[in-house]
Amino acid sequence: MESALIFSAADLAQTRFAVSPMWEVVTGFRLLRDDAEPPLHRRWAEQVRPRFAQAGLDRGWLAELIPAHGYLADFLNPTPTSPFPTLAGELDAIRRTPPAQVRDEIDKLAAERPAGHGPSPRHALFREAPQAALEKVAAEIETFWELALAPYWSRIRQLLEADVFHRARQVAEHGSARVLSELHETVRWDDGTLRLVRRHCALTRDEAGSGLLLIPSVFAWPRVMTRTVSPEPPQLAYPARGVGNLWEPRPAAATDAVAAVLGRSRTLLLTELDTPASTTQLAAFSGLSAAGVSQHLVALRNAGLVTAHRNGRSVLYARTAVADALLAPAGDSARP
Repeated sequence: MESALIFSAADLAQTRFAVSPMWEVVTGFRLLRDDAEPPLHRRWAEQVRPRFAQAGLDRGWLAELIPAHGYLADFLNPTPTSPFPTLAGELDAIRRTPPAQVRDEIDKLAAERPAGHGPSPRHALFREAPQAALEKVAAEIETFWELALAPYWSRIRQLLEADVFHRARQVAEHGSARVLSELHETVRWDDGTLRLVRRHCALTRDEAGSGLLLIPSVFAWPRVMTRTVSPEPPQLAYPARGVGNLWEPRPAAATDAVAAVLGRSRTLLLTELDTPASTTQLAAFSGLSAAGVSQHLVALRNAGLVTAHRNGRSVLYARTAVADALLAPAGDSARP
């Protein structure tokens, strides 16, 4: 099957890129629900799945809106208003979804449920009190973000931004047609038309507004995903460049120079935080006392070198991009 999105000169002029936290929420959530082992994201999934299940997210509000396969609720991916929207901004847009749109999309999801599976109690709340249901969805998205994406966001965002900057440079050097043709093996540009092959749903200009939003995604791999809600511009989420190397351990420089500034204990903790970890885990890895680790983490957080993310009763700490750059080998580029 092939669908075609026809472009006028105005549509091409309104084509832009954006990095969307909510696209990573949607695609990451779907990946965790899939029973298949994700080859590129195995390291991430092994860390996140236990927290995901413990929080009950596999059977909550998002599970109602993001089935393992097929259609998912379009209101979860509002049109980005800037190249780099925040999660808070996108959650506000979700909360403002018109009730009629919520009901229509919930009904579409219900129609695709397997035979014998009637509407759930949550379906009824979406229909009867959509605003209250959206508040519950937004709260659950924040929970998912904190345990599954926030500890890794510095690394993810760096890769997504690198993709946007690379393709913007390609547009300047070679033009939009070449960039559109190189997004994915199932996407090609042909005489003013963007064609998507092997798509289970159509992407046509009749179903969407003008222009096109191109969204690089870490978790969309190996496919592309689309969103068409008239009169908004269509969205195309595609696998970002360099995803295959995203979860590889990052080589650290000789730490003597860093340790001379931060001290050996804090440098050791930053090195261990190549993977997000709790205070207890860091104490076990480093051989330091839990109290000592806690004190060092406070100092590192105040310096902008680590971030803290609530995971139930514990807290996960993660390195920031500033710390990654500090530990990177001399001459190593921060971008893939």
